[in-house]
Order: sequence, then C-alpha cells, then structure tokens
Amino acid sequence: MVSEAFKQQIDRFLLALGISLMLGIMVLGQDFRQSVGEAVGILMDPVITLVGAENFHLVLFVMAGITAAYASLIQKYSIDWDLMRNTQERMKSFQKEFREAQLSQNTYMLKKLEDQRKEMMDDQMKMTKQQFKPMAYISILSLPLFMWAYYFISGHEFATMNFPFWGEQLLTDKAFGPFQYWIFWYFISSLGVSQLIRKALNIGGA
Repeated sequence: MVSEAFKQQIDRFLLALGISLMLGIMVLGQDFRQSVGEAVGILMDPVITLVGAENFHLVLFVMAGITAAYASLIQKYSIDWDLMRNTQERMKSFQKEFREAQLSQNTYMLKKLEDQRKEMMDDQMKMTKQQFKPMAYISILSLPLFMWAYYFISGHEFATMNFPFWGEQLLTDKAFGPFQYWIFWYFISSLGVSQLIRKALNIGGA
C-alpha cells in the first residue's frame, strides 16, 4: 500500500514539474520551447513517419483529443465541483441583493452584504486555488505536445489542410490575428472533444 507521505511527495513533484514547464515557456522563450519540442520529437517523430507528414492535421486531432480527455479527467477528480456550483449560485444571489440594496439605498442591507462579501472572497480564493492545481497537472502533458507541434510545423511550413468554406490552406498561414491555421484546428478539435467528455462526466459549473 502506498503511504500518504509518498503520495504527497509525488503530488509536490508533479506540481513543481507543471509549474516549471509553464514558467519555462513564458520566461525562457524560444530556446526552451524548441528544446522541449525536440525532446518530445523522440516519441512523436515515429508517429509522423507512420501516418505521413501530409496527415499532420490528423495527428493534431488525436493530440487534441488526448489532451482534452486528460484535462477533463484531471479536473473531474481534483476540483470540488459542488463547492464551485454553490459558490457561483451564492455569488449570483449576492450580486442581485447588492444591486437592489444600492438602488433602494438600504444602508443596513449594504453593511450586512459587505460582511458577506468577505466570506464570498474567501470562497473565491478557494476556487482559484483548486483551479490552479489542475492547470499544473494538465501542463505536464499538454505543453510538451503543443511545443512539439509548434517545433514540427515550423520545419514543415508547406503543410496544408482543407477547411470547410476556406478550402486548402497552409497550416502556417494566419487564420485569425496571430493564430495560425494549425493552432485554430488544434483548438477547435480540443474544444469539441472536451465538450463531449465534460458532458459525459458532468463536469462544469451550474
């Protein structure tokens, strides 16, 4: 049987790894992203060889599905969804009462609600902490895969994909603002799979 102390050590290690990845990408920049992409390429390059570089969009779809499923499961079992739903409902009720008290200039009610605001802030802080921890876990898988995709596509700038209404487009061209078509495709794929999984697992606020 795994001891509680060992579980806590694993938990701290995974949190540190996830946070390090997030900070590394933001602080260390392009060199770090390329190093991560090259490292993950050791595992992913054989997959590309198997399916063909021309089917990179299919690899992106599978990656998006895997990361969406992984993220949904992490959130399912690491977030207190009852607390989140209750806090959201309390916040809606609080905001409604606060607006009514302001409109009626009810100073007694405003004072009472100000006291409640402190409790609401404490609950929101708990929610924020609960949401940050899954982000660190999720980044352990999602960020390296994304960095590999970024590294791969930067060396295959002539890869294309047929989009509905848009026709064939270079995946490295801009779709919206700074977002390239491959990022748009990855996001849409991840969002679609994520919504299905979250619905099946009953994940989300009220």
